[in-house]
Amino acid sequence: MATNRCDELTRDDFDAGPSSYDEIEPNLYLGNLTAATDVKWLKDVKITHILTVDSCPLPRKIQLLPDITTKYIQITDMPREDFLIFFGDTYQFIDDGIKLGGRVLVHCYYGVSRSATLVIAYLMKKHGMCLDAAFEFVKSKRRFVGPNAGFLEQLKLYEDMGCNIDCQNIQFKMYRLRIAADKVRKAKILPSNFADLIKSDPALTTVRPEPTVYRCKKCRRIVASASNILPHTPHERQIWPDVSTNKSGKLLKSKKSTLPEVLTVENDEENHTDFCIKTYFIEPLAWMSDISHNIEGKLNCPKCNAKLGSFSWTSGCQCPCGTNIAPAFYLVPSKVDWSNAVQNVLVTV
Repeated sequence: MATNRCDELTRDDFDAGPSSYDEIEPNLYLGNLTAATDVKWLKDVKITHILTVDSCPLPRKIQLLPDITTKYIQITDMPREDFLIFFGDTYQFIDDGIKLGGRVLVHCYYGVSRSATLVIAYLMKKHGMCLDAAFEFVKSKRRFVGPNAGFLEQLKLYEDMGCNIDCQNIQFKMYRLRIAADKVRKAKILPSNFADLIKSDPALTTVRPEPTVYRCKKCRRIVASASNILPHTPHERQIWPDVSTNKSGKLLKSKKSTLPEVLTVENDEENHTDFCIKTYFIEPLAWMSDISHNIEGKLNCPKCNAKLGSFSWTSGCQCPCGTNIAPAFYLVPSKVDWSNAVQNVLVTV
């Protein structure tokens, strides 16, 4: 039986061109694959840690070198790759290596996009630098660095969250949903590693129940809490853009992550906000039984089966205000009521 050549390929089968590397700051180097596989250079410079971010790991001969610690992250140089989730681990790897008195090489294939993204993220957190300053600093040391548009968006989001992962940040929630939507589009099912996107049923008993909830107008069953709402403003740009169509590489302006307790006209006037209340976009919830294995469909009340809204992982939904949100899980305002309850506990039949 013939063997598929692609299954046998390793990093030894590729040529990334001449060795290219630059010292970004003391003991931190940014380079390409050729530099990472140059045993003589690694020894001469006394590299002790190698962080590889590429589609293939380093050759075994490099991984087995004594006195060198390696870390590998498999990721392609595509805007829709979920790179943000690695920023914490890679920061720790780089920081630990330098604190131990070592020298760290961060590399991808060309040393332009993926590895530069991780070095920029490291500098932002380490020195409290803004994205623009960190980017320009790295560029001053290695002039041809250039993270792709999607990675730049993720770096901007990282900056907005204070160089930490804030799971309550609205932009972060939309970012994770966009990444998951791309997976669902391809596999027709929600991958298990995105199961955390489906939040617990707000009707279940909790230690600290939320005071503001949304109920099915017909049977009064709780179907969402205030923290599940993903607010938007009329005619706004997609909260998390389709970065695959962003050719300019320009960064988004920051969007506040503050979540209003409840979206009502009265609340809007009091706080001078302009959140739209024509459609309630919400997070995926456990009572939505069809969302993990269907691309789109209806959202019916789990108790009385009344139609409350719809969902779509791919096409999303355009609110009457003009804003298009994708993916979208939404409730029609006329089908639900909000209430300030002391305890959001209902018996689910």
